[in-house]
Amino acid sequence: MEGVEIKVKDSKKGRGLYSNQHYKVGDVILEEAPLVSCQFAWNELYQYTACENCLRSLETAEAMAQRLTSNPALVLPFPECCEVKQDLIVHCPNCQVSYCGTACRDRAWASHHKALCLGRDRENPEHPLNKLHDTWRNIHFPPETASVMLLLKMIAMVKQAEDSVSVLSEFSQFVQATVNEEEHAVHKLLGSQFQVEKCPYQLRQWIPVGFHYVLGSQFQDQLEMLRHMVSDTFYDEKVQQWLTPEGFRSMFALMGTNQQGIGSSSISVWVKNCDALELGEGEREQLDAFIDQLYKDLDKVSGTFLNCEGVGLYSMQSACNHSCRPNAEIEFNNQNYVLSLVAVEDISPEEEICISYLDECDKERSRHSRQKMLRENYLFMCGCPKCLEQADDPDVTSEEDSDEEEEEEEEEDMNDIY
Repeated sequence: MEGVEIKVKDSKKGRGLYSNQHYKVGDVILEEAPLVSCQFAWNELYQYTACENCLRSLETAEAMAQRLTSNPALVLPFPECCEVKQDLIVHCPNCQVSYCGTACRDRAWASHHKALCLGRDRENPEHPLNKLHDTWRNIHFPPETASVMLLLKMIAMVKQAEDSVSVLSEFSQFVQATVNEEEHAVHKLLGSQFQVEKCPYQLRQWIPVGFHYVLGSQFQDQLEMLRHMVSDTFYDEKVQQWLTPEGFRSMFALMGTNQQGIGSSSISVWVKNCDALELGEGEREQLDAFIDQLYKDLDKVSGTFLNCEGVGLYSMQSACNHSCRPNAEIEFNNQNYVLSLVAVEDISPEEEICISYLDECDKERSRHSRQKMLRENYLFMCGCPKCLEQADDPDVTSEEDSDEEEEEEEEEDMNDIY
Protein backbone atom coordinates (compact mmCIF):
# COMPACT_ATOMS: atom_id res chain seq x y z
CA MET A 1 0.00 0.00 0.00
CA GLU A 2 1.70 3.15 -1.27
CA GLY A 3 0.33 5.58 1.29
CA VAL A 4 1.60 3.73 4.36
CA GLU A 5 4.56 1.64 5.46
CA ILE A 6 5.33 -0.65 8.38
CA LYS A 7 8.57 0.39 10.09
CA VAL A 8 10.46 -0.33 13.29
CA LYS A 9 11.62 3.04 14.61
CA ASP A 10 11.67 2.12 18.29
CA SER A 11 13.04 -1.27 19.35
CA LYS A 12 11.10 -1.12 22.61
CA LYS A 13 7.75 -0.33 20.97
CA GLY A 14 8.41 -2.53 17.95
CA ARG A 15 6.82 -2.07 14.57
CA GLY A 16 4.40 0.71 13.70
CA LEU A 17 2.40 1.98 10.75
CA TYR A 18 3.72 5.23 9.25
CA SER A 19 2.31 7.58 6.66
CA ASN A 20 4.07 8.26 3.36
CA GLN A 21 1.80 11.16 2.42
CA HIS A 22 -0.57 13.81 3.75
CA TYR A 23 -4.01 12.74 4.96
CA LYS A 24 -6.83 15.06 5.97
CA VAL A 25 -9.56 14.34 8.51
CA GLY A 26 -12.02 11.87 6.99
CA ASP A 27 -9.60 10.45 4.42
CA VAL A 28 -9.54 6.66 4.10
CA ILE A 29 -5.92 5.74 4.70
CA LEU A 30 -6.33 2.13 3.68
CA GLU A 31 -8.86 -0.65 3.25
CA GLU A 32 -7.86 -4.18 4.14
CA ALA A 33 -9.34 -7.67 4.20
CA PRO A 34 -8.09 -10.02 6.92
CA LEU A 35 -5.70 -12.91 6.40
CA VAL A 36 -8.20 -15.00 8.36
CA SER A 37 -11.48 -14.32 10.14
CA CYS A 38 -14.39 -16.11 11.76
CA GLN A 39 -17.73 -15.48 13.41
CA PHE A 40 -18.07 -15.84 17.16
CA ALA A 41 -19.45 -19.21 18.25
CA TRP A 42 -22.39 -17.99 20.34
CA ASN A 43 -23.18 -15.30 17.79
CA GLU A 44 -23.49 -17.96 15.09
CA LEU A 45 -25.45 -20.37 17.28
CA TYR A 46 -28.01 -17.74 18.11
CA GLN A 47 -28.86 -17.18 14.44
CA TYR A 48 -26.90 -14.03 13.66
CA THR A 49 -26.73 -15.22 10.07
CA ALA A 50 -23.55 -14.11 8.33
CA CYS A 51 -21.52 -15.05 5.29
CA GLU A 52 -19.06 -17.72 6.41
CA ASN A 53 -16.28 -16.01 4.46
CA CYS A 54 -16.72 -12.23 4.79
CA LEU A 55 -19.13 -12.00 7.79
CA ARG A 56 -21.65 -9.87 5.88
CA SER A 57 -25.08 -10.00 7.54
CA LEU A 58 -27.43 -12.18 5.47
CA GLU A 59 -30.68 -11.36 7.26
CA THR A 60 -32.87 -8.63 5.87
CA ALA A 61 -33.10 -5.61 8.15
CA GLU A 62 -36.75 -6.41 8.87
CA ALA A 63 -36.08 -10.07 9.72
CA MET A 64 -33.18 -9.08 11.95
CA ALA A 65 -35.27 -6.42 13.71
CA GLN A 66 -38.12 -8.88 14.25
CA ARG A 67 -35.78 -11.44 15.79
CA LEU A 68 -33.88 -9.00 18.03
CA THR A 69 -37.06 -7.32 19.31
CA SER A 70 -38.97 -10.62 19.64
CA ASN A 71 -41.71 -8.99 17.57
CA PRO A 72 -42.55 -11.07 14.47
CA ALA A 73 -45.22 -8.51 13.48
CA LEU A 74 -42.71 -5.66 13.16
CA VAL A 75 -42.68 -4.04 9.71
CA LEU A 76 -39.90 -1.65 8.70
CA PRO A 77 -40.85 1.23 6.39
CA PHE A 78 -38.79 1.89 3.25
CA PRO A 79 -37.74 -1.74 2.66
CA GLU A 80 -35.75 -0.54 -0.35
CA CYS A 81 -33.20 0.85 2.13
CA CYS A 82 -32.19 -2.70 3.06
CA GLU A 83 -29.18 -3.80 1.00
CA VAL A 84 -29.34 -7.55 1.64
CA LYS A 85 -29.68 -9.34 -1.70
CA GLN A 86 -31.17 -12.67 -0.70
CA ASP A 87 -31.40 -13.82 -4.29
CA LEU A 88 -27.57 -13.79 -4.40
CA ILE A 89 -27.10 -15.93 -1.27
CA VAL A 90 -25.59 -19.33 -2.04
CA HIS A 91 -24.62 -22.35 0.03
CA CYS A 92 -21.88 -24.92 0.14
CA PRO A 93 -23.37 -27.85 -1.81
CA ASN A 94 -21.95 -30.28 0.76
CA CYS A 95 -22.69 -28.78 4.19
CA GLN A 96 -25.11 -25.94 3.28
CA VAL A 97 -23.05 -23.21 5.02
CA SER A 98 -24.22 -19.82 3.71
CA TYR A 99 -22.34 -17.24 1.64
CA CYS A 100 -23.30 -13.80 0.37
CA GLY A 101 -22.42 -14.85 -3.19
CA THR A 102 -20.50 -17.26 -5.36
CA ALA A 103 -17.29 -15.24 -5.09
CA CYS A 104 -17.14 -15.70 -1.31
CA ARG A 105 -18.10 -19.37 -1.56
CA ASP A 106 -15.36 -20.06 -4.11
CA ARG A 107 -12.80 -18.04 -2.14
CA ALA A 108 -13.63 -19.90 1.08
CA TRP A 109 -13.41 -23.31 -0.60
CA ALA A 110 -10.02 -22.49 -2.08
CA SER A 111 -8.71 -21.03 1.18
CA HIS A 112 -9.99 -23.13 4.09
CA HIS A 113 -13.46 -24.60 3.74
CA LYS A 114 -12.40 -27.71 1.83
CA ALA A 115 -10.57 -28.88 4.96
CA LEU A 116 -13.32 -27.80 7.38
CA CYS A 117 -16.47 -28.79 5.45
CA LEU A 118 -18.55 -31.25 7.48
CA GLY A 119 -20.83 -32.34 4.65
CA ARG A 120 -23.83 -34.21 6.01
CA ASP A 121 -22.32 -34.20 9.51
CA ARG A 122 -22.87 -30.49 9.98
CA GLU A 123 -25.80 -31.17 12.34
CA ASN A 124 -24.20 -34.26 13.89
CA PRO A 125 -23.43 -33.38 17.55
CA GLU A 126 -20.95 -36.27 17.76
CA HIS A 127 -18.71 -34.99 14.98
CA PRO A 128 -15.35 -33.90 16.50
CA LEU A 129 -15.64 -30.38 15.09
CA ASN A 130 -19.14 -29.90 16.55
CA LYS A 131 -17.96 -31.28 19.89
CA LEU A 132 -15.09 -28.79 19.81
CA HIS A 133 -17.53 -25.95 19.12
CA ASP A 134 -19.71 -27.10 22.01
CA THR A 135 -16.72 -27.31 24.35
CA TRP A 136 -15.60 -23.83 23.35
CA ARG A 137 -19.05 -22.35 23.96
CA ASN A 138 -19.04 -23.86 27.45
CA ILE A 139 -15.71 -22.19 28.15
CA HIS A 140 -16.21 -18.82 26.50
CA PHE A 141 -19.63 -17.28 27.09
CA PRO A 142 -20.85 -13.88 25.84
CA PRO A 143 -19.74 -11.17 25.66
CA GLU A 144 -17.36 -12.92 23.27
CA THR A 145 -13.83 -11.79 22.52
CA ALA A 146 -12.36 -14.82 20.75
CA SER A 147 -13.08 -18.06 18.94
CA VAL A 148 -11.14 -21.30 18.62
CA MET A 149 -12.46 -21.36 15.04
CA LEU A 150 -9.92 -18.69 14.11
CA LEU A 151 -7.11 -21.12 14.89
CA LEU A 152 -8.88 -23.93 13.03
CA LYS A 153 -9.13 -21.76 9.94
CA MET A 154 -5.45 -20.90 10.21
CA ILE A 155 -4.61 -24.60 10.32
CA ALA A 156 -6.94 -25.29 7.38
CA MET A 157 -5.30 -22.53 5.33
CA VAL A 158 -1.88 -24.08 5.89
CA LYS A 159 -3.17 -27.56 5.04
CA GLN A 160 -4.82 -26.41 1.82
CA ALA A 161 -2.12 -24.04 0.61
CA GLU A 162 0.09 -25.02 -2.30
CA ASP A 163 2.82 -22.93 -0.65
CA SER A 164 2.29 -23.58 3.04
CA VAL A 165 5.60 -21.90 3.93
CA SER A 166 4.27 -18.56 2.65
CA VAL A 167 1.08 -18.90 4.69
CA LEU A 168 3.05 -19.73 7.82
CA SER A 169 5.27 -16.73 7.13
CA GLU A 170 2.23 -14.43 6.92
CA PHE A 171 1.04 -15.54 10.34
CA SER A 172 4.54 -15.26 11.84
CA GLN A 173 4.54 -11.49 11.27
CA PHE A 174 2.18 -10.89 14.17
CA VAL A 175 3.51 -9.68 17.50
CA GLN A 176 4.79 -12.44 19.76
CA ALA A 177 4.70 -12.19 23.53
CA THR A 178 6.97 -13.44 26.30
CA VAL A 179 6.00 -16.57 28.23
CA ASN A 180 4.59 -14.57 31.17
CA GLU A 181 2.79 -12.21 28.81
CA GLU A 182 1.37 -15.19 26.90
CA GLU A 183 -0.14 -16.68 30.04
CA HIS A 184 -1.70 -13.36 30.99
CA ALA A 185 -2.98 -12.77 27.45
CA VAL A 186 -4.55 -16.24 27.20
CA HIS A 187 -6.19 -15.85 30.59
CA LYS A 188 -7.70 -12.51 29.55
CA LEU A 189 -8.68 -13.88 26.14
CA LEU A 190 -10.56 -16.86 27.50
CA GLY A 191 -12.02 -14.85 30.37
CA SER A 192 -11.70 -15.51 34.07
CA GLN A 193 -15.29 -14.71 34.89
CA PHE A 194 -18.69 -15.03 33.31
CA GLN A 195 -21.52 -12.62 34.09
CA VAL A 196 -25.04 -13.67 33.17
CA GLU A 197 -26.31 -10.10 33.31
CA LYS A 198 -24.02 -9.17 30.39
CA CYS A 199 -25.76 -11.64 28.09
CA PRO A 200 -28.81 -10.69 26.01
CA TYR A 201 -32.08 -11.91 27.43
CA GLN A 202 -32.55 -14.56 24.73
CA LEU A 203 -29.09 -16.10 25.26
CA ARG A 204 -29.67 -16.82 28.92
CA GLN A 205 -31.74 -19.90 28.12
CA TRP A 206 -28.51 -21.57 26.99
CA ILE A 207 -26.62 -20.94 30.23
CA PRO A 208 -26.51 -23.91 32.65
CA VAL A 209 -28.56 -23.33 35.81
CA GLY A 210 -26.34 -22.34 38.71
CA PHE A 211 -23.42 -21.53 36.44
CA HIS A 212 -21.14 -18.90 37.95
CA TYR A 213 -17.51 -18.90 36.88
CA VAL A 214 -15.58 -20.37 33.97
CA LEU A 215 -11.86 -21.11 34.02
CA GLY A 216 -10.51 -18.92 36.79
CA SER A 217 -7.40 -20.69 38.05
CA GLN A 218 -8.39 -23.70 35.93
CA PHE A 219 -7.81 -22.01 32.60
CA GLN A 220 -4.63 -24.02 31.99
CA ASP A 221 -6.62 -27.25 32.16
CA GLN A 222 -9.23 -25.86 29.81
CA LEU A 223 -6.58 -24.73 27.35
CA GLU A 224 -4.94 -28.16 27.43
CA MET A 225 -8.30 -29.83 26.80
CA LEU A 226 -8.83 -27.62 23.75
CA ARG A 227 -5.33 -28.40 22.51
CA HIS A 228 -5.98 -32.14 22.64
CA MET A 229 -9.31 -31.78 20.83
CA VAL A 230 -7.75 -29.65 18.07
CA SER A 231 -4.74 -31.96 17.75
CA ASP A 232 -6.85 -35.11 17.59
CA THR A 233 -9.07 -33.66 14.88
CA PHE A 234 -6.85 -31.38 12.77
CA TYR A 235 -3.26 -32.43 13.33
CA ASP A 236 -0.95 -31.72 10.43
CA GLU A 237 2.83 -31.95 10.53
CA LYS A 238 3.05 -28.55 8.82
CA VAL A 239 1.64 -26.92 11.97
CA GLN A 240 2.93 -29.33 14.59
CA GLN A 241 4.74 -26.45 16.30
CA TRP A 242 1.33 -24.81 16.92
CA LEU A 243 -0.03 -27.90 18.65
CA THR A 244 2.55 -28.43 21.35
CA PRO A 245 1.52 -27.11 24.80
CA GLU A 246 3.82 -24.10 24.40
CA GLY A 247 2.88 -23.53 20.76
CA PHE A 248 -0.85 -23.72 21.44
CA ARG A 249 -0.58 -21.17 24.22
CA SER A 250 1.49 -18.95 21.94
CA MET A 251 -1.14 -19.11 19.20
CA PHE A 252 -3.91 -18.10 21.58
CA ALA A 253 -1.75 -15.28 22.89
CA LEU A 254 -1.02 -14.20 19.31
CA MET A 255 -4.74 -14.05 18.59
CA GLY A 256 -5.47 -12.22 21.82
CA THR A 257 -2.91 -9.49 21.23
CA ASN A 258 -3.40 -9.02 17.47
CA GLN A 259 -7.01 -9.77 16.54
CA GLN A 260 -9.47 -7.08 15.48
CA GLY A 261 -13.18 -7.27 16.21
CA ILE A 262 -15.55 -7.31 13.21
CA GLY A 263 -19.22 -6.37 13.13
CA SER A 264 -21.95 -6.12 10.51
CA SER A 265 -25.66 -5.35 10.74
CA SER A 266 -28.33 -5.07 8.08
CA ILE A 267 -30.29 -2.89 10.51
CA SER A 268 -27.54 -0.26 10.71
CA VAL A 269 -27.30 -0.21 6.90
CA TRP A 270 -31.06 0.27 6.66
CA VAL A 271 -30.90 3.15 9.18
CA LYS A 272 -28.01 4.80 7.35
CA ASN A 273 -29.88 4.63 4.04
CA CYS A 274 -33.05 5.94 5.69
CA ASP A 275 -31.08 8.93 6.97
CA ALA A 276 -30.10 9.71 3.38
CA LEU A 277 -33.70 9.76 2.10
CA GLU A 278 -35.12 13.07 0.93
CA LEU A 279 -38.33 13.38 2.92
CA GLY A 280 -40.72 16.10 3.95
CA GLU A 281 -40.43 17.50 7.46
CA GLY A 282 -43.40 15.58 8.82
CA GLU A 283 -42.38 12.29 7.22
CA ARG A 284 -38.81 12.73 8.48
CA GLU A 285 -39.99 13.32 12.04
CA GLN A 286 -42.20 10.25 11.85
CA LEU A 287 -39.35 8.07 10.53
CA ASP A 288 -36.89 9.37 13.14
CA ALA A 289 -39.39 8.61 15.91
CA PHE A 290 -39.87 5.10 14.52
CA ILE A 291 -36.10 4.48 14.47
CA ASP A 292 -35.70 5.85 18.00
CA GLN A 293 -38.39 3.49 19.27
CA LEU A 294 -36.85 0.60 17.32
CA TYR A 295 -33.52 1.05 19.08
CA LYS A 296 -35.27 1.26 22.45
CA ASP A 297 -37.01 -2.04 21.71
CA LEU A 298 -33.77 -3.59 20.51
CA ASP A 299 -31.98 -2.49 23.66
CA LYS A 300 -34.75 -3.83 25.88
CA VAL A 301 -34.61 -7.33 24.38
CA SER A 302 -31.08 -7.75 23.01
CA GLY A 303 -29.00 -5.06 24.69
CA THR A 304 -25.79 -4.34 22.81
CA PHE A 305 -25.86 -7.67 20.96
CA LEU A 306 -27.11 -6.24 17.68
CA ASN A 307 -24.47 -7.29 15.15
CA CYS A 308 -23.07 -10.31 13.40
CA GLU A 309 -19.77 -10.38 15.28
CA GLY A 310 -16.41 -12.03 14.87
CA VAL A 311 -12.67 -11.42 14.75
CA GLY A 312 -9.91 -11.32 12.18
CA LEU A 313 -6.15 -10.96 11.83
CA TYR A 314 -5.12 -8.03 9.62
CA SER A 315 -1.58 -7.60 8.33
CA MET A 316 -1.45 -3.79 8.10
CA GLN A 317 -3.93 -2.87 10.83
CA SER A 318 -2.12 -5.04 13.38
CA ALA A 319 0.91 -2.74 13.02
CA CYS A 320 -1.11 0.22 14.32
CA ASN A 321 0.03 1.11 17.80
CA HIS A 322 -2.20 2.60 20.46
CA SER A 323 -2.54 6.23 21.43
CA CYS A 324 -4.97 7.73 23.93
CA ARG A 325 -5.13 10.61 21.44
CA PRO A 326 -5.34 8.69 18.14
CA ASN A 327 -5.08 10.19 14.67
CA ALA A 328 -7.03 7.36 13.00
CA GLU A 329 -9.84 4.93 13.74
CA ILE A 330 -11.19 1.63 12.41
CA GLU A 331 -14.51 1.58 10.55
CA PHE A 332 -16.39 -1.15 8.71
CA ASN A 333 -17.98 0.80 5.90
CA ASN A 334 -18.35 -2.16 3.54
CA GLN A 335 -20.55 -4.13 5.97
CA ASN A 336 -18.26 -7.12 5.76
CA TYR A 337 -14.81 -8.02 7.04
CA VAL A 338 -13.04 -5.32 5.01
CA LEU A 339 -11.92 -2.64 7.45
CA SER A 340 -11.26 1.00 6.68
CA LEU A 341 -8.57 2.95 8.50
CA VAL A 342 -9.87 6.53 8.57
CA ALA A 343 -8.00 9.68 9.62
CA VAL A 344 -9.55 11.56 12.56
CA GLU A 345 -6.78 14.18 12.51
CA ASP A 346 -4.62 15.59 9.73
CA ILE A 347 -1.59 13.32 9.25
CA SER A 348 1.78 14.33 7.79
CA PRO A 349 4.33 12.19 5.93
CA GLU A 350 6.55 10.14 8.28
CA GLU A 351 3.99 10.52 11.09
CA GLU A 352 3.00 7.35 12.91
CA ILE A 353 -0.62 6.32 12.42
CA CYS A 354 -2.15 5.34 15.75
CA ILE A 355 -5.57 4.08 16.78
CA SER A 356 -7.07 3.74 20.24
CA TYR A 357 -7.46 0.30 21.77
CA LEU A 358 -9.92 1.88 24.21
CA ASP A 359 -13.51 2.87 23.47
CA GLU A 360 -14.71 6.47 23.52
CA CYS A 361 -15.70 6.42 27.20
CA ASP A 362 -12.51 4.76 28.38
CA LYS A 363 -10.36 7.22 26.43
CA GLU A 364 -11.73 10.03 28.62
CA ARG A 365 -10.95 8.34 31.91
CA SER A 366 -7.97 9.24 34.07
CA ARG A 367 -4.44 8.39 33.03
CA HIS A 368 -4.23 5.91 35.91
CA SER A 369 -7.37 4.10 34.75
CA ARG A 370 -6.29 4.03 31.09
CA GLN A 371 -2.88 2.65 32.00
CA LYS A 372 -4.50 -0.02 34.17
CA MET A 373 -6.79 -1.19 31.36
CA LEU A 374 -4.02 -1.21 28.76
CA ARG A 375 -1.63 -3.05 31.07
CA GLU A 376 -4.21 -5.73 31.92
CA ASN A 377 -5.64 -6.22 28.44
CA TYR A 378 -2.77 -5.39 26.08
CA LEU A 379 0.32 -5.95 28.24
CA PHE A 380 2.02 -2.56 27.84
CA MET A 381 2.41 0.78 29.56
CA CYS A 382 1.24 3.60 27.31
CA GLY A 383 3.70 6.40 26.58
CA CYS A 384 1.56 8.37 24.14
CA PRO A 385 1.61 12.22 24.17
CA LYS A 386 -1.58 12.38 26.23
CA CYS A 387 -0.21 10.05 28.91
CA LEU A 388 3.09 11.94 29.01
CA GLU A 389 1.25 15.24 29.43
CA GLN A 390 -0.67 13.74 32.37
CA ALA A 391 2.36 12.02 33.89
CA ASP A 392 2.22 14.28 36.96
CA ASP A 393 -1.46 13.59 37.59
CA PRO A 394 -2.10 11.71 40.86
CA ASP A 395 -2.34 7.94 40.50
CA VAL A 396 -5.96 7.83 41.57
CA THR A 397 -9.10 7.03 39.69
CA SER A 398 -12.33 8.93 39.36
CA GLU A 399 -15.27 8.04 41.59
CA GLU A 400 -16.63 5.89 38.77
CA ASP A 401 -13.30 4.10 38.37
CA SER A 402 -13.04 3.52 42.11
CA ASP A 403 -16.46 1.91 42.19
CA GLU A 404 -15.44 -0.36 39.32
CA GLU A 405 -12.22 -1.35 41.08
CA GLU A 406 -14.20 -2.24 44.21
CA GLU A 407 -16.43 -4.46 42.10
CA GLU A 408 -13.37 -6.11 40.56
CA GLU A 409 -11.92 -6.79 44.02
CA GLU A 410 -15.22 -8.36 45.09
CA GLU A 411 -15.20 -10.51 41.95
CA GLU A 412 -11.63 -11.65 42.69
CA ASP A 413 -12.71 -12.62 46.18
CA MET A 414 -15.55 -14.67 44.69
CA ASN A 415 -13.07 -16.31 42.31
CA ASP A 416 -11.11 -17.48 45.35
CA ILE A 417 -14.27 -19.09 46.70
CA TYR A 418 -15.17 -20.98 43.53
